This record gives sequence, structure tokens and C-alpha cells, in this order.
Amino acid sequence: MGTLISLLVLSFLIFFHELGHFLAARFFGVKVEVFSIGFGKKIYTKVYGDTQYALSLIPLGGYVQMKGQDDMDPTKVSQDKDSYNVKKPWQRIIILLAGPFANFLLAFLLYIAIGNIGINKFAPIIGQVSKDSPASMSNIKSGDKILSINGLEIKTWDDLSNKIKKSRDTLLFKIQRANKILRITIVPKIHTYKNMFGETLKKKMVGISPNGKTILVKYTLMQSIPFALEETKNATTMIVKSLQKLIEGVVPAKDLGGIVSIVQVTAKASAIGIAALFGLTALISVNLGVLNLLPIPALDGGHIMFNLYEMLTKKAPSERVLYYLTLGGWVFLLSLMAFTIFNDIYRIVGGN
Repeated sequence: MGTLISLLVLSFLIFFHELGHFLAARFFGVKVEVFSIGFGKKIYTKVYGDTQYALSLIPLGGYVQMKGQDDMDPTKVSQDKDSYNVKKPWQRIIILLAGPFANFLLAFLLYIAIGNIGINKFAPIIGQVSKDSPASMSNIKSGDKILSINGLEIKTWDDLSNKIKKSRDTLLFKIQRANKILRITIVPKIHTYKNMFGETLKKKMVGISPNGKTILVKYTLMQSIPFALEETKNATTMIVKSLQKLIEGVVPAKDLGGIVSIVQVTAKASAIGIAALFGLTALISVNLGVLNLLPIPALDGGHIMFNLYEMLTKKAPSERVLYYLTLGGWVFLLSLMAFTIFNDIYRIVGGN
């Protein structure tokens, strides 16, 4: 059941991405010849209007085949008025951007849904107090519940962390300890820590950690909008930084996962609950949007690069150069896919 849900999630993400391209193409009067979910042999087709809608055998992608635009052979062009080729470069760029934009939009909508469903967050209850930390020096104790800092209500541990991180000087904690309300002054100190990439960074801390108790936080529709924007921004930043660290060699290539990993993780998320599934789907959607914007021929980013070149030079790239660059892009992408699948299988059979 989990595998089926995973494939449905992937198909939905692909559909939404390609729908972005489709709607933008139709807006500019470009004929869409094929709208396919999946690659390879078509197992189901239906023609509506001028477009053939298809489900294809390999559910690892999808495509919108526009008139005059063929990723497999970029030399196939058309000069008809409803062709992709005859549109202005800025119009083509919008058509290309529409796919990744649809992924970011989908993630935003999913985070709004998560906000309305409710998300589990750590309660602002102290678990451990580090020895010789500002908190221990101020007589903060395990089990204390933080009610407010400098008069601002604290509802979750995230609120507490953000307030400490952004502090400039002394913080006034309002604390509930058993049946007593205490007010304690703490001055944060700069401490070093390691992030998810193993890098040593600095931030303000007081030396406390949560006790593990969680609370369900729900947002109204209006409250969920800034929440969704922040979560979409955070997901995008994390993925972009992960790519940067991969290029720098901080993240080893053996840690790359492919379609098998995605299916496994999505299946696990679906077993946890709808909010977890939505959260992972939103993250994968952002990942799909970011990756498609990379300037690799055969991806949206590569086509955007070609159109920017045409805008700047007032001439299109030569068909020969376009052909070999696109061919190279496909070789790179297929090699990367094969490599990530190898990594997945290696991990499954017990490799490190």
C-alpha cells in the first residue's frame, strides 16, 4: 500500500509540474501535442481538443510535448504560428518557468493544508540544562515551562529558540515551576554547534533543551499563509544549500538517493499520517522545482539558459550546438539516475 501511495505522490507531482508548462503554453497560444505522465510506451491515451493525454509505462517522470519543441531532438522545429519556436524568448522562458513555479506553488498549498490540519511541535518545557550555561547560572531547572520572554508569549520551543537567537541583550523569562510563576533574567552567550552538513557555526544559546513533550499547533487560514511561505522558503534554502555542499564535496556522492529512496521514505511518511505525507510531498515538490531550474541542457533551466542567450545575442544557438548540448544533458541525467538507483540498492543490501 505504501509503494502505491508513493507512486501516486510522484505521479501527482509530475502532473502538477507539467500542468504548469501546459497552462503557460496554452496561454501563449502554443499547441500542446502530448501531455504524458511517465515515459516510455504509452499504456493509455485520450485525445481532447488538439492534445493527446497519456499514461506511460515508466512512472519516473513526465513531459509536455509542445509543437516545435522536442527534447530528444532539438533540431525538430516548426515555424507555424502555434509553435513553441516562433514565440518570443521571454514567452518561452515563462513557459519553462511555469513548471518549477507549479512545484513551489504546490508545496505552498500543502504547507497551508498542514497548518490547518495541525503540526506537532516541541512544547516550551525544559528537559536538560547544560552545566555552567547561562541557564544554569540563572537557576533554570528541568521541568520549567517557559510562558513568555520579554513579555512576548511563548507557545512552542521554536518560538523560544527564535527569540533567543534574535536577542540582543538580556532576556526576561516568565516561567511556571509547579504552581509558582517566576521571572528570571538570562544573558545568552555565543556558542558553537555543528549543522546538518557537519559545519561549525555560531549562534546565541542559553544552554537548555526540550524535554520531548509535543503539542499540536493549528493555524487559521490567514495564519497558515505566513507559515506556508516560511516553510516553502526554508525547504528551498535547505535544498539549494544541500546542492551547494554536494558540489563542494561536503556531502558525499554516496549519500545521494534516487527513486527507490523516495518511494521508501514516502511510504514511511504515509504510515505516520496525512500531515507527515503532505510535508514530505511538499519537500519533494520543492526539490523537483529547484532541480529543474539547474542550467543543465534537457532540464527547464537549460532551456531557459538557451533562451537567455538568444535574448542577449539576438540570435538563437546553432542547431548543432543545441543538439549536442541537449544530448550531453540527457547522458548526464540518465547517468545520475543510474548512480542514485545503484546507491539505493547498495544501501538496501547492507552497504555503508
